Amino acid sequence: MDLNASAPLSADPQRVFAELVDLSTYPAWLGLVHGVEPTPPHDEDPGPAWSVDLGIAIGPFKRTKRVRMVRTEKVTPKLVRFERMEHDGREHSAWVLTAEVEVSDSGSLLTMELHYGGNLNFPGVDSLLREEVRRGGARLEDRLRSGARG
Repeated sequence: MDLNASAPLSADPQRVFAELVDLSTYPAWLGLVHGVEPTPPHDEDPGPAWSVDLGIAIGPFKRTKRVRMVRTEKVTPKLVRFERMEHDGREHSAWVLTAEVEVSDSGSLLTMELHYGGNLNFPGVDSLLREEVRRGGARLEDRLRSGARG
């Protein structure tokens, strides 16, 4: 599954990027991220790592998952990418979250791409996730206006 969604923000790209680069801020504004804890680095990690609780619900259908995510790319103030990297010797479905910030007339345009290599057999899951990124953009906008951090 591949999802792409955008949200306009009035904050400048530097401020937006400061929130995006640290996964520990995501539960405050992105509803599908329920919890985040820093996790010890592994020798093969290209960047910091977090244990992330993800979850979605559509009516009676609920799915939650804990994944270990590592920041694999950081291009200040434009792009950040997180990828699932487990070091338990087992194969896992890919999770890749990419956030890109561009200058826009209103301030910034946030575009998020989510790739999930597994199977989410929920009717309407892609529209739900796309809408959650839009709502998350509005919550991030509020967070930036209030000056909240971390």
